[in-house]
Amino acid sequence: MMAHQTVSVQSAMVVTTTNMTQWSSGVFDCCEDMDICCCGLWCPYCLMCKTSEEFGECLCLPLLEICFGGMLHPITFAMRSSMRERFHIKGSIQEDCCVVACCTVCVWCQMARELKNRRQSLVVINTAVNTVHHQPQAFNQPTQAIDTSCQPLYPVNPAY
Repeated sequence: MMAHQTVSVQSAMVVTTTNMTQWSSGVFDCCEDMDICCCGLWCPYCLMCKTSEEFGECLCLPLLEICFGGMLHPITFAMRSSMRERFHIKGSIQEDCCVVACCTVCVWCQMARELKNRRQSLVVINTAVNTVHHQPQAFNQPTQAIDTSCQPLYPVNPAY
């Protein structure tokens, strides 16, 4: 007879301390970058889709807000909260909710400026890289040499 064992797994909350930063610009500092400001003014959905894609989300994700008739902005809220968490920016969900409800286009302009500023402040150090080239290997192929001197088990009839 087999004995059954029950395994229980408890999740633990891990708390890490990181240096919290501020947004690189305020919500209503739209005129700091006139390209982003004009895009937000004349074609807000273009700005939203471009910013969403640059953040690593689906290009068309902001278009889902059209389904809510302009009353709710869950995608904007989620993007702002996610950006704040990813970049360790001070703030809260309540603050995100209030700002998104106040001026959605200004929030997208702020997020676009944040991504632009973080992209410009990225420093890349090119170090010497030794590359090792490997021959591509097909799936389920032998890794050792095959002895081709073996004869087939069954004779091959050339008439077929």
